[in-house]
Amino acid sequence: MTKLTLSTHPFLLGFEQLERLMERNAKSDNDGYPPFNIEQTSENSYRITLAVAGFGEADLSITVEDRQLMVRGRQSDADDERVFLHRGIAARQFQKSFVLADGVDVGEAAMENGLLHIDLQRAVAETVVQTITIKKG
Repeated sequence: MTKLTLSTHPFLLGFEQLERLMERNAKSDNDGYPPFNIEQTSENSYRITLAVAGFGEADLSITVEDRQLMVRGRQSDADDERVFLHRGIAARQFQKSFVLADGVDVGEAAMENGLLHIDLQRAVAETVVQTITIKKG
């Protein structure tokens, strides 16, 4: 019995990139830290919100490379001289990645009350109707 994948299914031509994106997303680190929300803010826009309490703007970096949004956080080690009797607030570095579809662009990012908001905008694709002529053979 032959295993069908997106790239081998007879009705899905040219979807090899989608299969690669799904594999890349499955390999990304999904440990749950920091917690995040993804919401649709309008028909063509989205917002990713990460809970980054304790991180400042200088501790965070946001990059987009090859349709992958990468958010990294690293706190400075200036608190080494402090003695904690209980440490319940996570202060570890993290890396969170999100695969973006073609036509989705990163807008702006803002910090508010320990939350990092990243706005995304999807470009509205223009409907194109193409008529193919048939040559006489």
